[in-house]
Amino acid sequence: MTPHAIARRMAQCCRQLAERGLIAGQDGNVAVRLGADRVLVTPAGLIKALLRPGDMVEVDLRGRKRRGRHDPTSELDLHLRILTHRPDVGAVVHAHPPVATGFAVAGQDLAAFVLPELILQCGRVPLVSYGTPGTPELGDKLQPHLEGHDAWLLANHGAVTVGPTLDAAWIRMESLEHAARIIAAARALGQVNELGREAGLGLEARRDPSRKERRRGD
Repeated sequence: MTPHAIARRMAQCCRQLAERGLIAGQDGNVAVRLGADRVLVTPAGLIKALLRPGDMVEVDLRGRKRRGRHDPTSELDLHLRILTHRPDVGAVVHAHPPVATGFAVAGQDLAAFVLPELILQCGRVPLVSYGTPGTPELGDKLQPHLEGHDAWLLANHGAVTVGPTLDAAWIRMESLEHAARIIAAARALGQVNELGREAGLGLEARRDPSRKERRRGD
């Protein structure tokens, strides 16, 4: 995809996140890798549902602005931390999905084997301890959890999902919130029945074949 096509897709993603209630107002941000040392990110201080392709900002992996009329997202360090340490990641979505963030505020992760769809899409979702938004502290808290995960809950803040493409990261954010709603509903009804260990590990192996190989070697 060309940079302009990627920018159009980013604007569409932001509108969809807003329409689904996963962000509000200026909340949330998106980053997409353009090349070895270039990243396209959403701007700071603008309503995400109203973003246009021309509002996106191009930066390098050091965070230096290369193109664009706006300032880059205030969570730039968070995005660049992920993209620098995870070369397999092509896009990052940060949002504030209400129910998933509710789990984060309650100090709870989504790492249990409960829903096959969540396991296949996101894997185990850890809870990252609180770091002040918009500061390197948040990236410092996230960094130890980067390997082996594609989705994270940020304590008292929100959620982050990644993927090889923007669509993959976007789908994971929607799936994360959908799963959180189902689990919260089950809790309200009185019980969350977890999958058996073998069933959960089998789904993990389907999602990540390397896990299957590691299990054979155990």
